[in-house]
Amino acid sequence: MTSISVRAARSSDVQQIADWNRAMALETEDKHLDPATIEAGVRGAFENPTYGFYLVADVDLMPAGCLMVTREWSDWRNGEFLWVQSVYVAPDFRRMGVYRALYQHLKDSAAPNVCGFRLYVEHNNERAQSTYRSLGMEATHYQLFEELK
Repeated sequence: MTSISVRAARSSDVQQIADWNRAMALETEDKHLDPATIEAGVRGAFENPTYGFYLVADVDLMPAGCLMVTREWSDWRNGEFLWVQSVYVAPDFRRMGVYRALYQHLKDSAAPNVCGFRLYVEHNNERAQSTYRSLGMEATHYQLFEELK
């Protein structure tokens, strides 16, 4: 029987998480991320926890996937939204409940002032959207705007 456990990421996970982030960007957006930049970005969250934190799922003690969480204060709700970002499940571990375990762990461990959970998903990533809907998430009426520099 397969055992899925979720834990806070450790600094020893930085390279694995960076590799997964690069794989996710290539797979979902056909983007090639610079290895040094993404590794420094992942390391930055460990060095400055206000940037966010990572959770890692292990399947039978093997790293299988991760997600990053950042916080957004909502004055309308007097609470925090937790943003789920950088979701990746390694191909050999997909359709086993890895993301479900990560998300459930996040919800179960959320502080009382957390008023909701949000994430971004590519418009054409129907598989991910189906997964998120199956876990109770809904598409919002908001669109995302940005300006990159």
